[in-house]
Amino acid sequence: MKGLLLRLSALDADAATAVRVIAHFEALMSAGSDAVSLVRSTAGLAQCAAGLERTGGRRVRFGPGGAALTGEPERVSGSAFFGDTDSGPGGRVWLERPGAPGPFDELVLEWMAIAARMLDGRRRAAEPPHAADPALVELVLSEREAVEDRARALRLLGLVPELPLRVVAVALAGTGAAGAPASPGSPGAAGSAGGTRGADALAPAAERGNGAGGPEAASAGSGHGAGPVPDIGVETVALLGRSGLPGSVRIARVGPLGAVLVQRPDGGPASPAEELRAAAGARPAGPDAPGQPAGRAVRSVRAGVGGLADALDAGVSWQQARVALRFAVAGPPDEAVTDHDDLGPVALLAEVPAERLRARPEVRALAELAAGEGGGTGIAALAAFCRTGSLRQAAAELHLHHSSVAARLAHVEETLGWRLRDPRDRFRAHLALYAWRLSGTE
Repeated sequence: MKGLLLRLSALDADAATAVRVIAHFEALMSAGSDAVSLVRSTAGLAQCAAGLERTGGRRVRFGPGGAALTGEPERVSGSAFFGDTDSGPGGRVWLERPGAPGPFDELVLEWMAIAARMLDGRRRAAEPPHAADPALVELVLSEREAVEDRARALRLLGLVPELPLRVVAVALAGTGAAGAPASPGSPGAAGSAGGTRGADALAPAAERGNGAGGPEAASAGSGHGAGPVPDIGVETVALLGRSGLPGSVRIARVGPLGAVLVQRPDGGPASPAEELRAAAGARPAGPDAPGQPAGRAVRSVRAGVGGLADALDAGVSWQQARVALRFAVAGPPDEAVTDHDDLGPVALLAEVPAERLRARPEVRALAELAAGEGGGTGIAALAAFCRTGSLRQAAAELHLHHSSVAARLAHVEETLGWRLRDPRDRFRAHLALYAWRLSGTE
């Protein structure tokens, strides 16, 4: 290529420049570059601002000096569409030259669109999750480390510092948000009602031990010879492997929790919560827990999804993920995976000290109900009804006849003094459920 350019330069400077442009983009495509690299390098090549935007997706803009630009383009001097593909909706690339278009801008845009289309197909394909170096992940999640160190760690993990990401916190069932065993009798404790399905939400004996996976906990947590306690790292990899998340997924064990960095293709804002719920629901059925209906799949993990954050501020999303994890309970996928964005102002409950929550009469009443005979099934019916607002939908979720759910709700109403058909009492009940769960998941 260098020899060809030298010969063309002697004959025709324009031809040499055209070949140089083509060689530039061919090198980018063969290197498997991302959208950020494509736009930044194009801006440097054209010596003007350049941008890329997918249909309904995130915009990427860079100036000729390599600095990221925000907001709308000031002046688009030329653009090209890379059209619909089988793997994505396509989008547009452009140059922002202050004056008239340059003599090679059309060629630059044509090849930029070709590279963007190839990138679109490559990046939208789901890549398998990668087990990452825990030290690098902890550095990225730390808010005390220098920005330069966090950026370097992101690059070493194969992530793009200029694109936003989300962090997911994963814990074993029967542990608190910090990964330690939940308090006895609390919603997250082994052998408790779990707050969703009662006996249906119990983890198998092998999962009801120490959050760190100690063998002593396995034998203590079961009364009948439990197997090895699941490892949170293995369980996290298994969950994410089933999810098929598009983009870059990096997994590491951070203390007793699984930490997952999720960067969508080109920083797309979509939450991974739905894919994770589908993966949780697709988990093969394991050994039946005591009192669990035969054939019902057992959920071994809970997950909290943090909000979208700049990659260099991943610690913010990590904090939100751990807050969301406190609201997640073993049971149906909708309850086992909690998205911080969906919590809204309810997330403020996590700032209330657990002892204050436990002191509330509604929380004490729920704890007493759960501890009583058949209380777990009542709590499960209450949670399903509060979440769906429908007796029949709650019954379908619990795989019960609606008359059975109605009888359980009647027992809850009689015990707690609520009229669940009244929207105000149903709101109080739902809020009390959240507070009860948080009271035992510090």
